[in-house]
Amino acid sequence: MGLDIKIPIGLMFTLLGIIVTILGLVTMGDTELYRQSLGYNINLFSGITMLVFGCFMLFTSRLFKRKQRKE
Repeated sequence: MGLDIKIPIGLMFTLLGIIVTILGLVTMGDTELYRQSLGYNINLFSGITMLVFGCFMLFTSRLFKRKQRKE
């Protein structure tokens, strides 16, 4: 069957990760914004995490498709 849920999930997390990472980079110097998170740039950390997860999902989807073609 050609339906693979990893592709839309990977695209969603990758796109959202890029947006949140850019937001974290733009607001890096704003100490008032990150006061509640004890001064940590939570947007940057969560954006990078989502970006890595989304790329991992897309990568595993591509590997799975290659494996199916060889069989």
